[in-house]
Amino acid sequence: MKKEDGSIYDRIGGEEGIEKLINSFYERVLKDPVLAPYFEGVPMDKLARMQREFFAMATGGPAEYTGRPLAHVHQHLKIKKPVFQRFTEHLLTTLEETTELSKDDIMNLISRVNVEIDEISVEVGGAE
Repeated sequence: MKKEDGSIYDRIGGEEGIEKLINSFYERVLKDPVLAPYFEGVPMDKLARMQREFFAMATGGPAEYTGRPLAHVHQHLKIKKPVFQRFTEHLLTTLEETTELSKDDIMNLISRVNVEIDEISVEVGGAE
């Protein structure tokens, strides 16, 4: 699946690849003692569906993200930037371990996530 043509969505394996990525990612996140408390009481089926939409859209797939803006969704959590960085580190590891994407594709996705992190950090919890 290391085709260099087509979208990242296609190279990741389409809908099936996105689902595998999200499932593996949240397995990792929910085992992290720092991150897991943020997901207590969260309907994980809905969260996984929203993440599949987000990643399908972010990778050039046919899905449209129908969720609320991330800064709005996370506002009540007062999440600090280091927590989002930890979240992103888990995403990076998951992408490396569950996909055959090139380093460039992976860094492109991480960059897109970091743009969202910066928006959330500024609007929600500051940089600490």
